[in-house]
Amino acid sequence: MEGSVEIIYSKSALRFLAKLDKKSVSRMREAIEGLKHMPPLGDIKAMQGYDDGRKRLRVGQWRIIFRIDVKNNMREILILDIGNRGDIYK
Repeated sequence: MEGSVEIIYSKSALRFLAKLDKKSVSRMREAIEGLKHMPPLGDIKAMQGYDDGRKRLRVGQWRIIFRIDVKNNMREILILDIGNRGDIYK
């Protein structure tokens, strides 16, 4: 990992995490920590229909929608949304 990495959560992502049990939250946070690596770890696919570079990370039945921005040699991982597989893409 070169430079520093900052993870920024959206309000909707934090609300979703607040509803989950502790075991699920730790599983999500572990998957999100994997995004700090170069290249990011996990089942990641680029999302179609968006031109801002957003991707999705699969964690079991959940999906984490995120985008990686680079500013001044610092990577920002923006967690845009987290949700169930069926609901997240609507």
